Amino acid sequence: MKAFAAAAVLAALLPAAIAATPDEVPVGATLRDAPLYGLTLDYRKLSDFRGKPLVINVWASWCGPCRAEMGSLDRLARRHNGRQFHVIGISTDDHADKAQAFVVGAGVSFDNYIDRNLVLENMLGASRIPLTVFVDAKGKVLRKVYGAREWDSPENQALIAATLGVKLN
Repeated sequence: MKAFAAAAVLAALLPAAIAATPDEVPVGATLRDAPLYGLTLDYRKLSDFRGKPLVINVWASWCGPCRAEMGSLDRLARRHNGRQFHVIGISTDDHADKAQAFVVGAGVSFDNYIDRNLVLENMLGASRIPLTVFVDAKGKVLRKVYGAREWDSPENQALIAATLGVKLN
């Protein structure tokens, strides 16, 4: 019986260990600084966003679920970006021109960056996308949500408010 229980615990832990990306910052830890190469704007650093909570969406132009949720992220950003928190996107596309064409074509209003050397993809734990990462004002990872969502829905706005400790009206 003990062997069975040990095997069950190991099986439960193994997928998480396998799914981790190299250099991933886990929930509860602070993100390291990293370069951000803008798709439609200049270079920045991740640390430039310290001081307000941050919603980071990791996506790719070829990813159907990523494209599907982008509209709701944009509506969320148009309503709240820069006030209670910042919203940014990180494209994992191999070709910046494809990511830029998608952002411009979709009329996305929030800042988007290309992950040139997989630094952010690995640090954020984007073993699958879309991935949305909630970060506090000091850079600590609060929560990671895999899969597409309607981010401007009442349920997800409540999740954002509770996770980031902000009041959304």
